Amino acid sequence: MSASPESSSLAPTLLLSMPQMQDENFDRTVVLLCEHTTDGAFGLVLNRPTTTAAAEAVAFEPPLEGHVGPLLWTGGPVEPQRGWILLGESVDEQAQTEVAPGLYLSTSIELLRRVIEAMPSRARVLTGYAGWGPGQLDHELAASAWLTVDVDPALIFDTPADEMWDQAIRRLGAEPGSLQVGQGVH
Repeated sequence: MSASPESSSLAPTLLLSMPQMQDENFDRTVVLLCEHTTDGAFGLVLNRPTTTAAAEAVAFEPPLEGHVGPLLWTGGPVEPQRGWILLGESVDEQAQTEVAPGLYLSTSIELLRRVIEAMPSRARVLTGYAGWGPGQLDHELAASAWLTVDVDPALIFDTPADEMWDQAIRRLGAEPGSLQVGQGVH
């Protein structure tokens, strides 16, 4: 996807699902919106850890020895066999793309091996992604299914997954328990 001059991209931003979101894949999710164009949008769910070590999900050649490494996170329901590495620091300019200030995305298997072996604190290995067709995200935003908040690496990497959505909502000045279907934050 590439942005056209007349499009107004929301990316990069964090999307916070609202009670209006009927898709259970996105219940109380925080999504890093990496790309938003007239052709569609791409993002990664940030607060869905699994109990599987990332090293167990990849068949490395040669195999890793003695490394459990970071957990695998569910990045979204689209293409769950596809992997992503989200980094909170630049580690390999050739193998990464900056998607927001201080956030880098990669699909490099070599970089994945390094992340698993070194286990940096500001790294996520994700499987799958969130994707929207042309105009779909704009329609969901108009229906108040999502709120947006600025990207903050501290929220992404330093906040426990089960607290991330609540903390992001509070940054907007709302109390998470007060949100109900039909009500948005304005």
